[in-house]
Amino acid sequence: MLDFAHICHDFASLGVDSGQVILLHSSLRSLGHVEGGARTVTSALRHLLGAEGTLVVPTGTSANSDTSAIYRAAVAGMSADEIAGHRSRMPAYAPASTPSNLMGVVAEHVRALPGARRSAHPQTSFAAVGPHSAAIIDGHARDCLLGERSPLARLYEAGALVLLLGVGYDKCTAFHLAEYRYHPDPPRRNYRAVVDDGEGRAWCEFEDVRVDDSDFARLGADFERAVDVRCGPVGAARARLFPLAAAVDYAAAWFAVNRAPRP
Repeated sequence: MLDFAHICHDFASLGVDSGQVILLHSSLRSLGHVEGGARTVTSALRHLLGAEGTLVVPTGTSANSDTSAIYRAAVAGMSADEIAGHRSRMPAYAPASTPSNLMGVVAEHVRALPGARRSAHPQTSFAAVGPHSAAIIDGHARDCLLGERSPLARLYEAGALVLLLGVGYDKCTAFHLAEYRYHPDPPRRNYRAVVDDGEGRAWCEFEDVRVDDSDFARLGADFERAVDVRCGPVGAARARLFPLAAAVDYAAAWFAVNRAPRP
């Protein structure tokens, strides 16, 4: 059984400290049995970050998009009528109330905290608690999933750290910002999602960079060999702590060499 004191000790040993801005990706299950679950993990981080620190988590929603992998899997094998029925039941994104999809219970706990602030993007939102929340979260443009008008760019400017807690580099969203930076004209595609902007359910469509995390694990392995990454245990989980800007800069250079050029 891991308690608050144990989790605090492990986070502090890793390098979590007062005043930091941290982007957290996490798997609660990987830690082992934690007394109080997601609440204890979140409380430990906020305790160490203190009043001047800010905790940020991804709170993405892919179940409201018909251009997502989760949608394609859901409608596979359905008839046209069944697909139409499924589409009519797809949840419209509302920042204040829509649960995240596949982001983990810690991220969902942070999203629901009193005072948490969440960005407006209908697919790739982030939530934050702490004094820098507004500066990081506000202004997330609909046609910019994870680029210069998203919280990732604000985290880069804020000197944020990335904390991978029991998850691998394949979950490191910071690398996506590099996809917008490694080439002056990166590949693009169309996206669609159903939203509720306060006037009822509606579909929106936009064009943006074609984000692709299929090579992130390989990128992360090279990054960890090249850059000083703080690694250590938090409970039974392996954790990594590193500067977000270093990850983005390394990834941009790595993509330029390792991703096939555009036709």
